[in-house]
Amino acid sequence: MGEHHEQHLNCDANQRAALRVREELARRRITRQQLAADAKISLSTLEKALSGKRPFTMATLVRLEEALTVSLRPTATTIENGYGGPAIPLGLAPESMGSYARPAVSWIEGSYLTLRPSFGETGAVYAYSTTIDWDDETSQLMFREADRIDSAFTQWGHVSIPHQSGHTYLITNRHGQYRMVVLSRPTINGEMHGILTTLQAGPGSNLTPVATPIVYLPLQKDEEIVYGRIEPTHDRFETYASILKQTVSDRYARFLCA
Repeated sequence: MGEHHEQHLNCDANQRAALRVREELARRRITRQQLAADAKISLSTLEKALSGKRPFTMATLVRLEEALTVSLRPTATTIENGYGGPAIPLGLAPESMGSYARPAVSWIEGSYLTLRPSFGETGAVYAYSTTIDWDDETSQLMFREADRIDSAFTQWGHVSIPHQSGHTYLITNRHGQYRMVVLSRPTINGEMHGILTTLQAGPGSNLTPVATPIVYLPLQKDEEIVYGRIEPTHDRFETYASILKQTVSDRYARFLCA
């Protein structure tokens, strides 16, 4: 077996990352010890990286980014990508996200009413909002949820749009734990239907893998929207439930059993 080599930032990129971390520490008024605990890294590792005694590794950067919810890696405008490879051209997503150019995916940018079955109440629909925007620092589309009544479970992450299938993937990766949405091509009204695959929280620390239909509907200006758990007695239930049922009835997605 070959020797494993951990990826490190080059000197300039490491200094920029360290400066950004120090700025975030000052702005949020948190200690290095607290940040290290939140990012699940040792205080010694953080101290050495911030002092320049040891460069940031990719693993450390990813954990710090998740803890701070900011990007610390080199931007698309740098001459080198910080790891010795070629730069990603401005406005072009990384190959791992589909290598899409921003003008080609501008149609997806915006805010969406998001509908899926409620995990907490059988027969109800759960409604919240999702925003998809271009992130200049990482040169790719990012999504972020909002208006969830269970705000502790709010998700955010990367958007992948591979040319081959034309489908859209909303990917959350938290310390190796994935949650993914696969969406069909948009309808003439801009609706996107698909499947959400995630873990459902149960009693205690119990987590169960689940897959469920999900729909993203473009939000219109001045449109009155109701968020939260929409029960069958709610006046919006029939409208929301009907749109959600189209995901399976119109064959945007299929659920197979042996």
